[in-house]
Amino acid sequence: MKRAEGLDATKLVLITDAAGLDTGSVKRGLALMDANQGEVWAKLDAGTEGYYKLVNRTAVRLDRILHNLLVTARARPIIIQSLFLKMHGQPMPPEELAAYCDRLATLVRDGAQIREVHLYTIARPTPEPFCGKLTKAELEAKAATVRAKTGLKVVTFD
Repeated sequence: MKRAEGLDATKLVLITDAAGLDTGSVKRGLALMDANQGEVWAKLDAGTEGYYKLVNRTAVRLDRILHNLLVTARARPIIIQSLFLKMHGQPMPPEELAAYCDRLATLVRDGAQIREVHLYTIARPTPEPFCGKLTKAELEAKAATVRAKTGLKVVTFD
C-alpha cells in the first residue's frame, strides 16, 4: 500500500503494550515492517510485577512483557515508552524506579537494542481519581535517574 500510494519513505510505527509481540501474526507483521522502515514503540511502565499490575491492570504477566521486549529488540532496535504518574499523590517509589532501571539494563545486557526511552506522564484526566500528572521537574528527575542507571538515551514528554 505504501508503494502504491507513493509513500515509500513514510515510517510505519507500531505502538504496543508488548503483550502480543510473541504471536505468529505479529511476528509476520514485524518482518513486513522491518522491510519498510518500520519501528516498534513498546510500553514498559514498571519494574516489578506488583507495580505493573497496579498501573496496567492486566492479566498479562510482566515476565511475558519482558520476554517479548527482549526477543523483539534482539531482532531490531525499539523505543521503550513508559508512563510515569502519581498515585494517591505520590510518584513512583524509588525502589520501583530502581527495579525499572534494572529491567532496562538487563534487557540491554541480554542483547536488546533499545534506541531510546520515552518517559511521559498523564496528558488528560483519567477514570481513576487517585492518578495524577507528574510535574516537568519530577519527570525530568526520573529521566535523569534512568539515564544514570542505564546509560540509555531518555526523552521526556509532559
